[in-house]
Amino acid sequence: MNARTISAAFEPVMATRLSRWWSGATNAMRSQSLWLTIAVMMMVTLGIGWLDYITGFEVTLFVFYGIPIFLAVWWAGNRVGFFIALLSGVVWWLANMNTNPYETQLGYAWALINRLVYLCVVVFAVTALRNKQEADEARIQMLEERRQLEKDIVSVSEHEQQRIGQDLHDGICQQLAAIGCAARVLAEDLQAQGVQAAHDASLIEGSLQQVVMEARNLARGIFPVHVDRSGLAAALADLGKMMSRLTGIPIVVNDCVDVPLDAPDVSMHLYRIAQEAVANAVKHSGATEIHVAMKLEDEMLELRVEDDGKGMPPSSRTRSDGMGLRTMHYRAQALQAMLAVEPRIQGGTMVCCRVQLKDLKKLKYLNDHEEN
Repeated sequence: MNARTISAAFEPVMATRLSRWWSGATNAMRSQSLWLTIAVMMMVTLGIGWLDYITGFEVTLFVFYGIPIFLAVWWAGNRVGFFIALLSGVVWWLANMNTNPYETQLGYAWALINRLVYLCVVVFAVTALRNKQEADEARIQMLEERRQLEKDIVSVSEHEQQRIGQDLHDGICQQLAAIGCAARVLAEDLQAQGVQAAHDASLIEGSLQQVVMEARNLARGIFPVHVDRSGLAAALADLGKMMSRLTGIPIVVNDCVDVPLDAPDVSMHLYRIAQEAVANAVKHSGATEIHVAMKLEDEMLELRVEDDGKGMPPSSRTRSDGMGLRTMHYRAQALQAMLAVEPRIQGGTMVCCRVQLKDLKKLKYLNDHEEN
């Protein structure tokens, strides 16, 4: 390992340590009393003035007066900064009064005015820098809060969907199945007695079985419990069959490779993106056929949903007004994926989500470490 490699590895570590030290010092000083900060900056200014007095006018230390001014503005605000700037000018005047080369007091006073202007410029510059830093921190905090809010909304939505799906499957479906069994027993009893109403009871049983099947399909769509167990490809195939039965629109699921995704959240995000895309196509596009495909090429996983409907309105191509589209974009961002909603050349709309498998592995690693 040569010196350049060592330096390249050492510099980021030092920069991180300095940044943490500076942040800690800034937080500590801003939490202190204002008068304590003023007293410390006055002592630093007087110390610089004493050194300036010892060295004389030929070895000027004027530029170092900017240090307490910078710290005063950064830690206590521009008012304290202007006070320290004025104090620095007075200290410089006194420190160089006996050694300055000016023949008249007017020239020396003019030099003082020039230096005060410079010190005031330092105050304005540091104030602008501090305002920008605070604005950046506020924007970052807002983005983090927004991201956390979106995450909470999706998490709550996912939890509610799971709860409703489980209640529908374990509650209503079981009750309907029990009613169907009772109807079958009633039909058999009526048939044994030769009652003409036995046929009607059989029809009721058949209708109940159909309702149970549709309710179970709906529950599986709301809460696809098999996503983790048998893979995303099987879940997408079941999604196509279930939506086809419920809507009557042919939904063709083909070229879906079974990709081993260790993280359940990843499979669920991709499944929900496909589910939302299919639902939008069914509700808004007027499509007569919908195609769902998932393929893997060069470590790039691509999920594609296409329809032959009327396409997207021009106004909606540049914005995401609907909650569904916003949720799809959030899920894609959570996977570090690229999501595109575009019109097809043949007509209709295409929703395409592309994600690198290495990004999914990295995301799983980070999530595992956060949980631990």
